[in-house]
Amino acid sequence: MSSQLFRNLHRGPDLLLLPNAWDAVSARLSESLGAKAIATTSAGVAWSRGYPDGNTLPEDQLIAAIRDIARVIRVPLSVDIEAGYSDDPAAVARLVARVLAVGAVGINIEDGEGSPELLCRKVAAIRGHVANSGADLFINIRTDVYLRGIARGEAATEEIIRRAARYREAGSDGLFVPGLSSADAMAAISAAIGPMPLNIMAVPNLPSMETLKKSGVRRLSAGSAITQVAIGRTSHLVSRFLAGAMNELFDASADYTTVNRLFAAGPQD
Repeated sequence: MSSQLFRNLHRGPDLLLLPNAWDAVSARLSESLGAKAIATTSAGVAWSRGYPDGNTLPEDQLIAAIRDIARVIRVPLSVDIEAGYSDDPAAVARLVARVLAVGAVGINIEDGEGSPELLCRKVAAIRGHVANSGADLFINIRTDVYLRGIARGEAATEEIIRRAARYREAGSDGLFVPGLSSADAMAAISAAIGPMPLNIMAVPNLPSMETLKKSGVRRLSAGSAITQVAIGRTSHLVSRFLAGAMNELFDASADYTTVNRLFAAGPQD
């Protein structure tokens, strides 16, 4: 799938809405319901492969998950690689090469517990690989200023803007700020980062879609929310079933034939 199409989806006029998939069925279902692109959730992918979230997923498991997803969709795919599963920029670049090879056109990579300097070195290494290979890659940088409680209020906005400038210079294409919910802060950040599209994550009491657009947001991700709801609902149903109650098993269930038909055409080329 064209990386240019993925870039264009960040340019409006509508928000790019990413429901965040964790496996082939969630990705294919999202596509069938109208998602214009698929992004993975690192938490959902890790859990689906039997690992905790937090840079613990083995690379081969990540690549296998991406390959499964890319095989069944036709829309662009962006992959959350957390912090790159390594502090070695060269190793992160090699991982990104594998991610590209199995069908992704974009990545999310985060500063997390690391320093902005380290992330800049990782992005520079990734950009060097991409330039040498002739490939195109949309790099979305996640900064965890809010999630890690690094700063609050205006200080948080200022820190995010400082980091964004460094990340843009290193070669990032977009900025992801999970935990950002203030329209005023969104507007200040989007104005400061210029052409870099601002990506936020769905949280309770987020402003309306129209307000998000007016505040400069270009991309809205569900994060792990849909995965967590699915797990929560499964937990409830299993608990009820083990208690001998089966009536809820058939409430709002997906039709077997409809789900099967999602994959009836075989692998996507």
